[in-house]
Amino acid sequence: MGLFFRKTKVILLAPLTGTLIPLEKVADKAFAQKMLGDGVAVQPEKGELVAPCDGEVSYVPDTAHAIALTEAHGLEILLHVGLNTVEQQGMGFKALVKSGERVKAGQPLILFDREKLEACGCDLSTPMVITNGDKVGKMEKAQEGPVQAGKDTVLTVTLN
Repeated sequence: MGLFFRKTKVILLAPLTGTLIPLEKVADKAFAQKMLGDGVAVQPEKGELVAPCDGEVSYVPDTAHAIALTEAHGLEILLHVGLNTVEQQGMGFKALVKSGERVKAGQPLILFDREKLEACGCDLSTPMVITNGDKVGKMEKAQEGPVQAGKDTVLTVTLN
């Protein structure tokens, strides 16, 4: 009689309300070519980034335009609000959490002023990538289209 080991699956929810797009469609080469890791992106309709899963905040830059989370199984997730937003040096961004904090799926992490950032020429397409791809056995991505922050599953990752 054989033993069957069930692989661990990690569900990642939409980090923003908006339109889910394939990472390849993002206008930033580093993300589109998956240099930082594979994942998805969301074009936001609201200026609130939420946690895609339970985890710990591993990094929030002073500019608050990005956040890195470590999920319970060790999956490292990078959320980068917009593409050229670092140039704003934090203007229009407010971090609600700091490194070392534990967060729950759907918990607000960063607030940002969409209108102000778009007026400055920022592309707010927001990549969510797994930066330690060696842990990923399989990644299932949701279909392109509308998603609700903290509600809709956008990535299902089966761990190695």
